Amino acid sequence: MFSLQTIFGSGQLFYTLLDEAAQAAYDSTKALHSMMKTADRQPALDAFKLARQRERTASDKISHALVDSFITPFEREDIEALGSALYKIPKQVEKFADRYSLAVQHLDGIDFAPRAAMLEQAASVVVEMVHDLKKMNIDRMTELNEKLRALENESDRLMLELYRDIYSGRLDNLQMFLLKEFFEILEKAIDRCREAGVVAYQIVLKTSGGHDRG
Repeated sequence: MFSLQTIFGSGQLFYTLLDEAAQAAYDSTKALHSMMKTADRQPALDAFKLARQRERTASDKISHALVDSFITPFEREDIEALGSALYKIPKQVEKFADRYSLAVQHLDGIDFAPRAAMLEQAASVVVEMVHDLKKMNIDRMTELNEKLRALENESDRLMLELYRDIYSGRLDNLQMFLLKEFFEILEKAIDRCREAGVVAYQIVLKTSGGHDRG
């Protein structure tokens, strides 16, 4: 037997599921940062796997809820876009973690922790943006959007420093290749956070009738 809530949908359900997806994405970045800071990586790997599974579960629940609900708190395509953007964050982190575990013996003296910390910080801003969606406060969302943009710009600046390291002559060819590959994966993960933030920002922007500030 169908209830009215099942037929017409619950706005709170979507906010809750998006919150869960954002938190799982953040937890994956936190686990990655922890993995970069300690010699015993197993606890961080276990935490990452759990976060990744939670993200997949949240993504599946969002998809099913969109099928089962006639009415949503904002446009369906926006919910789909945000859910997809959140899903891509831990997917990118997983790409880094898998390759890092295979190549770690070749990465002595290379510190990924500062970039991983920046990724964790970007993901924490995304958590705030998704959590604040229900308030539809354009001023608050603009503030968070600018914060995320600043982190993305700082990431771009650090990439320039990376290229200086690559061409410094202190690394062998394999280390040069790995350094470039791993930092580019981290940068793409930060880009994924930025993309999720932009979707959240534009949802509030459309609702408030404001002007796009990117």
